[in-house]
Amino acid sequence: MRNKAMQRFDVLVGSWRATLKHAWFLPEGTEVSGVATGSWHRRCLRRVPVADLRRRRRDAGRDGAGHRPERRAGTYATLYHDERGVCRIFPTTFDGTTWEMVRKDPDMHQRLVASVDSDRIVGHADASENRGGSWRKDFDFVFERTPGFLGAAPQDQLDRVGE
Repeated sequence: MRNKAMQRFDVLVGSWRATLKHAWFLPEGTEVSGVATGSWHRRCLRRVPVADLRRRRRDAGRDGAGHRPERRAGTYATLYHDERGVCRIFPTTFDGTTWEMVRKDPDMHQRLVASVDSDRIVGHADASENRGGSWRKDFDFVFERTPGFLGAAPQDQLDRVGE
């Protein structure tokens, strides 16, 4: 059975229209649109990351991020990987409305902060090269639930997925 604490992530399940904008690595005024999908895989939430917006190709199996419960109650981790061979673990908090992922490595700190409601996620990603002393914005993003999404599957179906 899936960890009950993971139920708060159900709001991320579904199909989303995604927009990335105000990115330092794109020409000024450029907005990139794409899609993102959140789904349960075993006891972890699997989703297509914001990184897919930058490239608008590849299948979800090649790039991904997922949330998994940590051994300590109330703590979560987001596991990120991409085609460059980059793998990262972001300690994650999510109270149902505010979603934060923060990575504090000696070479670079990164954070993603977003406000979440049932049909919209709005947030930004930042980076710091001086251990959080100052931050530069990487990009802003918006996820809007696509029309016709029926919602999360019943709990018993979610518990059986991938087992």
